Amino acid sequence: MKNQRKATLFALITVLFWSTMSSAFKLSLNWFSYDWLLFWAVGFGWLGLILLSIFQGKLRLVFPTERRYWLKSALLGLLNPFGYYLVLFKAYELLLAQEAGVLNYSWPVILTLLSVPLLGQKISFKAFIAIMISFSGLWVISTKGAVFSLEFSSPTGVMLAIGSAFLWALYWIINLHDKRDAVPKITLNMSFGLLYMVIYFILLNRWQPLNMQGISGAAYIGLFEMGFTFVLWMKALHYAENTAKVSNLIFLSPFIALFFIRFFVGETISISTIVGLALIVSGIVLQEKKLKLKQNKA
Repeated sequence: MKNQRKATLFALITVLFWSTMSSAFKLSLNWFSYDWLLFWAVGFGWLGLILLSIFQGKLRLVFPTERRYWLKSALLGLLNPFGYYLVLFKAYELLLAQEAGVLNYSWPVILTLLSVPLLGQKISFKAFIAIMISFSGLWVISTKGAVFSLEFSSPTGVMLAIGSAFLWALYWIINLHDKRDAVPKITLNMSFGLLYMVIYFILLNRWQPLNMQGISGAAYIGLFEMGFTFVLWMKALHYAENTAKVSNLIFLSPFIALFFIRFFVGETISISTIVGLALIVSGIVLQEKKLKLKQNKA
């Protein structure tokens, strides 16, 4: 049954949790290295999803009978959580939380670009202008507002943050054609991600001592970034009478995130971050409007 009020509530709760993640990443990195943090976050995320699958009576669906689904999950798990978060957490280690978070938010722009070779879509002139607007925002943030200086606070960090957006967009496109039940599918992907993390640490021998602050941060990230919030978002879309109204709430997330970064991490939010974020979101919204116009005409 459709219920827009329930849909909005679930969506806002999800957006609120996602908005805290930049702060959670940055604070947790004070206690763990980027890869050790990911190891524990994936572990907690996997455990949460397994328990959720049991609660929903879907545990048997986590293990598909068809080999192609195992292979697809092996690939998806390599992209996310393993590759995506490994690159993203390293970016957070090198950049300010506000910079890494906003640069990572460029994934819808990269998704549009990847849709050309991978999905056979075409980019109109208006969509191209929208992409350029968003990329100008990336440039403003990357250069901290000194757009003509060609000087970056951390070129490696900038490349990693944008690279994580690329990995997420690629994951999204591949996942688009996988019609399995969402929770079991994500659980199997997470299982492969955890396996890759174990292999990673065995090969590199980068084990670290534990501390409660780091474990608490990893648990929060694993459960509410990688696990339960995805289910809440699915519920929001399920109850929505108008999915566009619910989906547009996601644009609140990066702006709310800046508030949490200022309050919890203590970073001074720079003008270049706000201007860059506004440009990125403007470009994304312009693309969304263009897409809706095309769908309405169709």
